[in-house]
Amino acid sequence: MRRPMADRDWRPEVLEFVIQSVYALSPRNVARKSQENGLYRSKRTRSRLETASVLAAISYDPLVHIRLGPLQISPHGIGIAVGFLLGARLMLPEARRKGITDEQVYALLVRAAIGAVVGARVAYVLNHFSDYLDEPVAVFKVWEGGISLLGGIFGAVIFALPLAKKLKVDAWRLMDSAAPGLALGIIVGRIGDLIVADHLGKPTTFFLGYRCPPQDVETASPCLGEIVHQTALYDLVLTCGLLALLLLLRRRSRDRFDGFFIMVFAAWYGIGRVIEDFLREDLRRGGLTGSQWTAVVTVVLALGWLLFVRRTPPGGHWEPEQGAEQGADGTEPGESDATPTMAVADETEER
Repeated sequence: MRRPMADRDWRPEVLEFVIQSVYALSPRNVARKSQENGLYRSKRTRSRLETASVLAAISYDPLVHIRLGPLQISPHGIGIAVGFLLGARLMLPEARRKGITDEQVYALLVRAAIGAVVGARVAYVLNHFSDYLDEPVAVFKVWEGGISLLGGIFGAVIFALPLAKKLKVDAWRLMDSAAPGLALGIIVGRIGDLIVADHLGKPTTFFLGYRCPPQDVETASPCLGEIVHQTALYDLVLTCGLLALLLLLRRRSRDRFDGFFIMVFAAWYGIGRVIEDFLREDLRRGGLTGSQWTAVVTVVLALGWLLFVRRTPPGGHWEPEQGAEQGADGTEPGESDATPTMAVADETEER
């Protein structure tokens, strides 16, 4: 039978309560509890941030190939081709203003396209030379991937310059005309990279990172981690800013020294590539990728020229030769020859 409350002995319970209270309020126990609670909160906060990053990461299944019957077409290749065409279209009006005809631009673009393919492949092979030692023939298998954007740009310039000299087209005016179109071409090409999930970088918790798809889903480049940097997206955003800057500068003042716009392009895009490549998984020499070394040299030259020299670079100024249709004084050849002859005849008659 339960004992009445008045008959119960409360002393043991009171004594136990006092002992526990004293221990709980002791400085050592308070410090230990605070540390545990802080650690718990830290782990909980970190877990929440990581969960938020995972939820915010960009996620989609890439489309590496489009099958059209027996053919396989890559959206990456389509992006490069469409970007080249749109960039050329943007170049034409400015080239006309600088005295370069459409026919000259088309001829130069054909050379530039060939040079871009060759330069992009050569630059990649040089940077990954060890990958081709066992199978040197693979160097020519461009369709299997492995190109360098910066190598393509330099290849296009190198292949186009001899024809520009032959056509008497000023090289710096030509490249200034091409600068905004080049930026537009890169933007469209990067859209193709995003579709196929190319240029995936190091693991990250950044909210614009790319969440890797399941293992059975193909990506254009290896996806090493749960969420990785999507450097093609970063490059697209930076190049959009570059295109806006070039168009704004050209609208405000077109009469800058020849070479100004292509140097702005080189400085901006080079700085962006140096930063982006730290987030990529790529072969490095001396702590930098091949593209970073190329970009560093380009940035130093272009930015140094813009800040300290600020005038048209020497070389590449191939002025059109005096045509047979017009003399140096603007008269027809027949007129310039006939005038002295008639003068001599009249002088003879006077004598």
